[in-house]
Amino acid sequence: MTQAPPSSKPAGRRKAELDPRFTSYKGVFVFIEHNAGAIHPVSFELLGEGRKLADKLGVELAGVVLAESDGAAEAFCAEAFFHGADLCYSATHPALAHYRNQPYTQTLTDIVNRHQPEILLLGATTMGRDLAGSVATTLQTGLTADCTGLAIDPDNRSLAATRPTFGGTLLCTILTLNYRPQMATVRPRVMGLPERDTSRHGRIIAEHPDLIEQDIVTKLLEFIPDERRDEANLAFADIIVAGGRGLKRPDNFRLVWDLADALGAEVGATRPVVQAGWVTADRQIGQSGKTVRPKLYIAAGISGAVQHRVGMEGADVIVAINPDPDAPIFDFATYGIVANAMQILPAMTAAFRQHTAAMKKAV
Repeated sequence: MTQAPPSSKPAGRRKAELDPRFTSYKGVFVFIEHNAGAIHPVSFELLGEGRKLADKLGVELAGVVLAESDGAAEAFCAEAFFHGADLCYSATHPALAHYRNQPYTQTLTDIVNRHQPEILLLGATTMGRDLAGSVATTLQTGLTADCTGLAIDPDNRSLAATRPTFGGTLLCTILTLNYRPQMATVRPRVMGLPERDTSRHGRIIAEHPDLIEQDIVTKLLEFIPDERRDEANLAFADIIVAGGRGLKRPDNFRLVWDLADALGAEVGATRPVVQAGWVTADRQIGQSGKTVRPKLYIAAGISGAVQHRVGMEGADVIVAINPDPDAPIFDFATYGIVANAMQILPAMTAAFRQHTAAMKKAV
């Protein structure tokens, strides 16, 4: 008896079939986060990314606004339209004046159940992380947190959400194949800002949340501003000067501060520098710190390990200063200076201060 030879045809990738219960789910929703009358910039970034996803899927992009009054909600919806949304779901109620998990979760969950989007995106902010986790749990769906990339799988229309893992040493892409909506949070400044087009308009769909204040267990008694509100705001700085362990000693980190002062820049640092106590944790850039997207990023004494790279590689221009010509940071820096940062930083500071003084004198 002769055995037939095995087939040489590759098995190929098995196509995942969506549960029939979820075939009616269509559209991309972006939660519009706002505070003190201003929309968080991450919502605009998500609208830009959501626009790309919606176009690939051939569906509409919707903003979701939760606010205290119709007037405030309409203003937020208008901005959503200017940044790419086709429509906006507007839920207004006095209980939504300030963020509280219970009323926000109930309202957003009800909107999702009623309108059935296939994708729901939120910012990986303090509010977004808190809300996304409770909404995903309530909806019993998947949530991919802190994504750095979003795409559509052409085989099954699923959201392919990419995020760093194992301390930033690997990137993994996660697909929520058999649940809807597919949820993801994205850190601020990871995605680019779309162009604001004031000629764009859309339709507003009013939502009427069934909320009873007496049933909400948390109450806002008083608002106390964060005593650190004037500290580093790295995520939205145009220029950042960052230092790493290559500066050798904490005293040498003063050179980073001096250059930042001359440039009107923010100061950033790597994780080892923060752990060593040279600077405070609010200045840490990287996988376990802030994600930044400045116009100019000057990296002094930073090797460019992947854990730091994922937090700053979106900068428009990266200038790296490192004495090791084989340092990984030179692989993706715009300009590289192979030299001792302790010599280069004072020279740059003096040159910029001289230039600034000449400009003021000319004026």
